[in-house]
Amino acid sequence: MASSARSSLAFREPVPRIDPAAIAFDVDGVVADTMRLFIEIAEEEYGIGGIRYEDITAYNVEDCLDLPGPVVEGLLRRLILGGYRGDLRALPGAPEVVRRIAGQAGSVLFVTARPIAGPVESFLRRVLPDGAGGFELVATGSFEAKTEILRRRGITHFVEDRLETCFAMDRAGIRPVLFAQPWNRAPHPFLEVTSWQEIEELIRW
Repeated sequence: MASSARSSLAFREPVPRIDPAAIAFDVDGVVADTMRLFIEIAEEEYGIGGIRYEDITAYNVEDCLDLPGPVVEGLLRRLILGGYRGDLRALPGAPEVVRRIAGQAGSVLFVTARPIAGPVESFLRRVLPDGAGGFELVATGSFEAKTEILRRRGITHFVEDRLETCFAMDRAGIRPVLFAQPWNRAPHPFLEVTSWQEIEELIRW
């Protein structure tokens, strides 16, 4: 589903470039290709085939997929706790752009609503190339807790794939950058990117 013209980076008027030390990132759906792993686990471990990426049109997958609640809970538990047979992969361009930001800012902050950091921290250490700078990961356990973390760290912009979180951050004075995904295609007023190349174009190098 196409995004509205006013919320697509390609159609917006030029925006001030973002200080690399003042931008932070969600992980799932922004850096990590989590929903593709969800589909792989459903097929390989639960025998559920036929789910397409574009079928996931709601952040709460039970709202858009015809799957029993316990199955969805099991799949999400596997994603959160780790131990699955497949690999969680990075979205194209993410490792390279994160490395460039870290090289200039000294470190990159990731804030996830996951309740535990372990599996996603291991993912970040695996996919982010070695080089100057590093990263910090904060697992808040809730979407609502992200905002206060960002405010305390002096973050002005946050790249997020959950549209509801973008609205909450905007109300708190943090400028959201929505990473376009099939599950966030409702109308919105926010700056939107469709790739890490577009994120790179937003940074003040």
